[in-house]
Amino acid sequence: MIHNVPPAARAKSDIPFLFCLWVIGAVYVVLILAMLAADATFTSPGHLWDALKSPEIQYAIQLSLLSCTFTTILSLWVSVPIGYLMSHYQFPGKKWIDAVLDIPIVLPPLVIGLSLLILFQTRAGRWIESYVPVTYEIPSVILAQFMVACAFSVRAMGAAFGQLNPRREQVALTLGCSRAQAFWWVVLPETRRGLLTAGTLAWARSLGEFGPILVFSGATRMKTEVLPTTVFLELSVGNIEAAVAVSLLMVAAAMIVLVVVRLYGMEPSMGRFFHP
Repeated sequence: MIHNVPPAARAKSDIPFLFCLWVIGAVYVVLILAMLAADATFTSPGHLWDALKSPEIQYAIQLSLLSCTFTTILSLWVSVPIGYLMSHYQFPGKKWIDAVLDIPIVLPPLVIGLSLLILFQTRAGRWIESYVPVTYEIPSVILAQFMVACAFSVRAMGAAFGQLNPRREQVALTLGCSRAQAFWWVVLPETRRGLLTAGTLAWARSLGEFGPILVFSGATRMKTEVLPTTVFLELSVGNIEAAVAVSLLMVAAAMIVLVVVRLYGMEPSMGRFFHP
């Protein structure tokens, strides 16, 4: 029987098992660090500076920063009400809607871009484009980023609302607050860490989006070029040094986002993150 094994003998028998776990984990961590080290040693500060002086890359940096910021704001405007409703209310078809919200996460990015392209070839899409050009224009970059980033933001906000103590909202309601007043004055301030997490996740996901942008927006220099498409364009002309330099910029931005989330954001469990 396992219960009759002395603790010292049991701990000794656990060593091979724990050793295997540590080896498997260490291999993956070393692989990540090796990739980053390879990028850092492949290029030089001179190559990085030359890349930053390129007008095309400067345009890509500016468009990336602006589009990611705008996408993050849109994602929060959408994810806050959806996360609140999905975490606080039961209604018919909730499981199906929950599954629909996961579609942008599990779909291949190229499929999302292709679906957006087809959508704007429909009658409704052509009517929109008659007033606001979208396909292969800057709005398409934001829409492509939004379709993927918002799904992650929704899950983060759902987890944030799901972790709140409902008693405070109920107390506010009993004291005479309306549902809207309780939400703005009690619930939303309590989820500020979740808002930060959702926003940083949306921003980081937008920054790294490539597939939908390539299909729906194209990779036109000085027009719809963002940092991921810059890497693609530089590789296509054999300018590996510039591609690596831009990649390092994206790595630095990703590390900043991770630090912000770890220090100030919320760290929901994976189960609650994906299924609030």
